[in-house]
Amino acid sequence: MRGNIPSRKKPAFPVGPSLLGYLRKYNRAAELPLGYDDLVRHEFSVPLLNERKQDTLWETVHHASSERQELYRSLTYMYSLLKAGGDLGILNQLTVARIDYCTFGNTKPFRVRIINRLNDNYDHFYIKRSDASRVYGLELEELLSPNTVTFLVHGETLVEEHIIGIPGDDFMLHHMAGSVFNNIRLAKEFVKFNERCFVRLLGDMRSYNFVVAVTPDIEGAQFRLRAIDFDQQSYEGRKNFYLPQYFRENNPIIFLGIEHMEPETVQQYQLEERSLIAARAKVEWSRLSELLSIMRTDRLSDPDKVANLKTELAEHHDSSVFLHCRTMGEIIDANIKLLMQKEFKQSIHGP
Repeated sequence: MRGNIPSRKKPAFPVGPSLLGYLRKYNRAAELPLGYDDLVRHEFSVPLLNERKQDTLWETVHHASSERQELYRSLTYMYSLLKAGGDLGILNQLTVARIDYCTFGNTKPFRVRIINRLNDNYDHFYIKRSDASRVYGLELEELLSPNTVTFLVHGETLVEEHIIGIPGDDFMLHHMAGSVFNNIRLAKEFVKFNERCFVRLLGDMRSYNFVVAVTPDIEGAQFRLRAIDFDQQSYEGRKNFYLPQYFRENNPIIFLGIEHMEPETVQQYQLEERSLIAARAKVEWSRLSELLSIMRTDRLSDPDKVANLKTELAEHHDSSVFLHCRTMGEIIDANIKLLMQKEFKQSIHGP
């Protein structure tokens, strides 16, 4: 079945006291000089176009000149917190080049472009409204994926680093042509990405919600698919929503797998990735258990979605353990423990 779409706009869930305590313990919470609402108060905005003069669905916002100096000082300090632990020594080297606002999606984030005065090199970071779903998604990405993520939470504000890569939809339109060898590697990475999402129940991984990081290698290139949108962490009630293979937007990469890989090869890559996830879980088990114990008691979805997902996963894995779950956190806990017991069923039976 193709064409998975969210059932309706997902609500934001508050970051509760237990989760906030966890974030403080692991340096994911910080006192910030400004919040999301401070950026909303801009005077005007203009559409941001890409190099092909197409609308990017972002707008560059402009704040009152009387507020700009203090605003920029606060933003560069937030960047230093995110990247350098709040080292004030780098602030004189930094300035804000632009603030963009996204009109598309649930979170409506602000993207801040920071410029280094010494060499004109730039970087970005994002300011969003905090959402427990997204925070859990970011933290599970840190603990269970091969990627690291940096973020900070303060009240109703979430600050995230920029994840480097080519947006998946742009990659499929303009960068797919390559050698057979590179196509095979890309298809292999998609299988692994598909498996990572399914194990930790990260949903809605359509092409514009992940990026493709390309690393030149001795022969050809290596590819890494990285999620950039964590709003749909364990919210929807349909199993297929957590499998990127079921989104038609991902068809160009899916067709590469169909063309270049046999079912036995797909199963091999799935086993490899599940083994890596289990190894990461063992290394981080103390921290992961702490997070899951909080997640098990948190409300992250509607009861009907929880009921439907646990039924579908019980059927998929042929395991009644899911039928006893009452929350999305309990479902994820059961999914991960099934993986570590080597009883996790593959997400697909062929390319």
